[in-house]
Amino acid sequence: MRKEPLESTLFRKLSLLYSEMEEAYNQAACKIGLSCRGCPDNCCTSHFQHHTYIEWAYLWKGIQSRPDEKQREFMNRAGEYVRQSRDLLARGIRPRIMCPLNDKGLCQLYEHRLMICRMHGVPNSFVRPDGKKMSFPGCFRCQQLYSHLDEAPVLDRTGFYRNLASLEMAFVGQNIKTLPRVSLTLAEMLVQGPPRI
Repeated sequence: MRKEPLESTLFRKLSLLYSEMEEAYNQAACKIGLSCRGCPDNCCTSHFQHHTYIEWAYLWKGIQSRPDEKQREFMNRAGEYVRQSRDLLARGIRPRIMCPLNDKGLCQLYEHRLMICRMHGVPNSFVRPDGKKMSFPGCFRCQQLYSHLDEAPVLDRTGFYRNLASLEMAFVGQNIKTLPRVSLTLAEMLVQGPPRI
């Protein structure tokens, strides 16, 4: 029996971790009554940085599973996104530009979307490795929904971050000592191509 390649094993584990995140997110959203349906805002215009090579590589696995024409479309949109966001950031404006993978309000790589894309919306917190607790109130719609509650349910992301960090260390191996830290928007991950490890 042939052994599963390390990358496939880690991608399978990442997919399972993503499923756990979705379940936790859905439980918190259900308690609050949060749904994105009919929302006047779109979190796909939020300017997020992502920080792991494994997610970057998994995203590219999704990109490469699409037809060539669709890949070119994603890349063209990503290039435009990067140009616009750099211009806005240079002027001190936080970009609100539609994600290059969003088409008609739907993510075209939904099953490959990154952790932050999956966890945005509900109130959440996590404890950093240095022990400092970070908290986020959730999106504006979520805040409106729980404003009448004595206490909003908070999704603790700490365990998810730890598991993702373990997968990242297994993915990059000894290269973790020399690789530059990842701090890229999804569009920048597309423009730069698959990660070089």
